[in-house]
Amino acid sequence: MLLQEALAAGQFALTAEVTPPRGADPSRTLAAAAGLRGLVHAVNVTDGSRAVMRMSSLAMCRLLLEQGLEPVLQVTCRDRNRLALQADLLGAHALGIRNLLCLTGDPLKAGDQPRSRPVNELEAVRLLQLVHRFNAGEDPVKGDLPDGGTDLFAGAAADPQSPSWSGLGARVRRKHAAGARFLQTQMVMDEQALRRFVREITEPLGLPVLAGVFLLKSAKNAAFINRVVPGANIPQPIIDRLAGAADPAAEGIAIAAEQVATYRTIAQGVHLMAVKAEERIPEILRLAGVAAVAASAGGAAAAGAELARAQFSR
Repeated sequence: MLLQEALAAGQFALTAEVTPPRGADPSRTLAAAAGLRGLVHAVNVTDGSRAVMRMSSLAMCRLLLEQGLEPVLQVTCRDRNRLALQADLLGAHALGIRNLLCLTGDPLKAGDQPRSRPVNELEAVRLLQLVHRFNAGEDPVKGDLPDGGTDLFAGAAADPQSPSWSGLGARVRRKHAAGARFLQTQMVMDEQALRRFVREITEPLGLPVLAGVFLLKSAKNAAFINRVVPGANIPQPIIDRLAGAADPAAEGIAIAAEQVATYRTIAQGVHLMAVKAEERIPEILRLAGVAAVAASAGGAAAAGAELARAQFSR
C-alpha cells in the first residue's frame, strides 16, 4: 500500500478527502477522485461526516479500488454496534481495502436527522483495539480467526488545537497504545499549535502526522464552517482576508497552499479537504511547490485493485 510505504519510509505523504454522494450514483465522487490520481498517495472517504446521510464509505472505497485508486476507509462507531463493526472490518479486508481511519463519529445533533439514535457501543480507542486483535488473528469470541490475521493499516484522528492540552496528549497516547499507526488531524489553522503537537506529543511516540488543510471558498463559507462543523476554529484574520479579497476562491487556494508549504516542514504529511471543489487540489499543490506522487503510484494501486478483484472472484 502506497500510504503505508510512504509513511514507513519517512516520505512526505499526501492524502485527500472525498465525500460519498447523497444518493445512489457514485459518478461525481469517482470523477473527483480520478482527478487526484498521481497527486496523492491515497483518497480518504468520509463516513457519515456531520451526521448527514451519504452512500456507504465501504462501497465507495471498493469502487475507488476498482479504478486503481488507493482508498482510506473511514469507520465511525456512532451508527454501528460491535457486531456491525466487526463485519465491516472483515468485509473491507476481503474487498482489498487496507487503510482505515478509526473515528468515534460526529454527534447526531450536528446533522439533519437529529432524531436518529446513536449506538456508540465502541469509540475510536476500542475500535483501534479491535483492529489490532484482528491483525493478530484473534477472534473476539472463539480464540483465533480460522483463516489467520488481517492486514489492516489503522490510523486515528486528533485536533492539535484542542483546548485541553493534557487531555489531547492522553487521548493520543491511548490511541497509539491501541494500535494507531498514523494520525490525521482536524483542519489546522494555527501553525504553532501544530508544531507543539508534533514536537511534544507525536514525535516521542514515533507517530506520523498528516496535518489537515481545509480549502475555504469565501468568508461566508468560513463562518458557516465555524458554526456547523464540530471543533472548527477558523481565526478571524483569515476570514477577514477572504472577505477583503477580489477573488475569494483564489484567495482560499492561496491560503491552503501556504498551509501545505508550511506544514510539510512540521508534519510528515498533509491531508487535503476541498469539499465539492476537489478539482482545485492540483493548483493548491502546484502553488505549494509539492511534486506529484511517484509515477509508480498508479501502477501499484492498479496492482492492488487487480489483487482485490482476484480475491473477490474466488
